[in-house]
Amino acid sequence: MRTVFWDYETHSCKMIDQRQLPWSFEIANFDDYHAVAQAITDMVVRGAPAIGAAGGFGMALAARQLPDGDRLIFIQALEEAAEILNAARPTAVNLSWAVNQQLRVATDETLESLDEIRDALLQNAQRIADEDVALNRLMGFNGAELISDGDTILHHCNTGALATVDWGTALGVIFAAHEQGKKIHVLVDETRPRLQGARLTAWELQQRGVSFDLIADNAAGHFMRKGEVDIVLVGSDRTAANGDVANKIGTYNLGVLAKENGVPFYPVVPTSTIDLNLAHGDLIPIEERGIEEVTHVFGRQIAPEGITARNPAFDVTPHRYVTGIVTEAGIVYPPFVKNLVKAVEMANSK
Repeated sequence: MRTVFWDYETHSCKMIDQRQLPWSFEIANFDDYHAVAQAITDMVVRGAPAIGAAGGFGMALAARQLPDGDRLIFIQALEEAAEILNAARPTAVNLSWAVNQQLRVATDETLESLDEIRDALLQNAQRIADEDVALNRLMGFNGAELISDGDTILHHCNTGALATVDWGTALGVIFAAHEQGKKIHVLVDETRPRLQGARLTAWELQQRGVSFDLIADNAAGHFMRKGEVDIVLVGSDRTAANGDVANKIGTYNLGVLAKENGVPFYPVVPTSTIDLNLAHGDLIPIEERGIEEVTHVFGRQIAPEGITARNPAFDVTPHRYVTGIVTEAGIVYPPFVKNLVKAVEMANSK
């Protein structure tokens, strides 16, 4: 089952509710684009590619919700819907990438009626979802070239089928290596504060029968220093033109530790996540989430009453710590400022 999909019988968008895993497997149903935006904010769906697909289907829902009438008013209302969806999570560039694609479809003057616009938006949202699955498998087997039999891989957050429409990015590389019969082992960062590693990545690896150990985030340096890590694989929610990578908070720590200990560090990045309009990572907006994610665990307060907390959801790893970037167009090595452009052009030409 896909993480995000369209139900053609009920004409609604459905998602695996990732807040409920691993305790229960539940499918959430959405027939209102405002609810899709809230689901993105609340992390019912998460992971840059999955968020992008949700945004695409959210725009298709918005078009279905709008009444017939003047075309200009219809497009203006879709633009308002796009603003609401784009604001749901600002760091992940796939969201605005998919939503803005949908706006371009909606303003295609060859579409003669509002129903044709509605149909075209749904078709394009489905295409975004289908292409995500195909390119993730391609990216996974590109990255599997980096994995040797017997390797131990350190992984942060969740980048598997749950973070995409299906298959995954960095975890997709691990799944591909496992499918090739390589004997691999994964060290899974728990990934505070929302524990995506402990809840989601561990669940996905267990489902696929991949060998792993769950570790506390602050144990990663220990295992690298002892020589027990062969490669670090992470995802990316937005990659700047120079190769700076914005990913789940704690990724920067891993990049620095990997370089210090001579461990290769590879983000696994669909080209839709590469933002060539941003020269460097300091220009990437970093989402700050509620302090209760830090002060509470599963609804129970773990910190003293009345304290303040900071909760950036992402950090930026400068490109000097990045060994290479795995994409569906191949593995990109420095100089990133030149070679990322080539990768995006190659991907867009297919």
